[in-house]
Amino acid sequence: MTRATRLAAWWTGLTPAAGSAVIATGILSVGLRLLGHGTLSRAALVLACVAWLGLAADFVVRLVRHRARWESEADTPAALTAVAATCVLGTRLSVLDRQFPAVTLLVLAAVLWLFLLPAVVRHWGHRMPGAVFLVCVATQSIAVLSATLAAVLPARPLTAVALAFFCLGLALYAVAFARFDLANVRTGAGDQWVAGGALAISALAGAKLVAAPAFTGTGHDVLRAVTLLVLALDLAWYLVLLTAEVRWPRPRYDVRRWATVFPMGMTAVATLSVSAATGVNWLLWPGRLLLWIAVAGWLCVFAGAARAAAGRAR
Repeated sequence: MTRATRLAAWWTGLTPAAGSAVIATGILSVGLRLLGHGTLSRAALVLACVAWLGLAADFVVRLVRHRARWESEADTPAALTAVAATCVLGTRLSVLDRQFPAVTLLVLAAVLWLFLLPAVVRHWGHRMPGAVFLVCVATQSIAVLSATLAAVLPARPLTAVALAFFCLGLALYAVAFARFDLANVRTGAGDQWVAGGALAISALAGAKLVAAPAFTGTGHDVLRAVTLLVLALDLAWYLVLLTAEVRWPRPRYDVRRWATVFPMGMTAVATLSVSAATGVNWLLWPGRLLLWIAVAGWLCVFAGAARAAAGRAR
């Protein structure tokens, strides 16, 4: 077997959890742009696009040629990374004023969400890992992209869509928390961080809505208070999860470690965005610090993925 064949086998053997790599890279691109690092942001966007295209092609191949495997994976929470990855990519493209591909990705994400979410929920169990919170992440990612597009397109219903998905995402978080095995904070392979990441993307969606001119008066005040509360809960989760990493270190690479990086990046971007939307200026410095921590985490996990790919090639 040639090296190229072994690498291809490694790629096709990846689980749906690999979609978290696109989310992690895409949200870092958004965060780096917020801090004015245009070149790094565009480089991260290119990597996210390449990874998304590769995983999308593999998704189609499995659907057409390996239907049994595709159906078994579509029932797992990790399958919902496809929705979130698509929306995060669309959000970054919208910021680049590429509205047509952003709208296309929103439609694609909505179709995937409608198909995958019921299948995932039907196969929920008890004492589940952190991936259970992907039902919230996928839902809030649609809220984020809808609100982003509503700010630049003459499509007022998008604001209502964003608000509806924001509220639904919060409800799904509560349901997922009831099924989450808290022992995963100590034993999880990386996806336990999604417990905080789901709140981070919820806070980001809230920040987008707070900044929308459609909400004024009491509606605006309620959204602002809810968004600040959600961000506070996310930061509390961040401290708990970081403490658990120090107390019970898990240094070995696992593809689920990408589900550690994207909540880190999402928390940073949410903190920066909430600061701008609510006028709480002191949140800027922790947002900047958290972003560079997320970048360091991305580099570590990328190095682990590269070593795993090289080992498979050998």
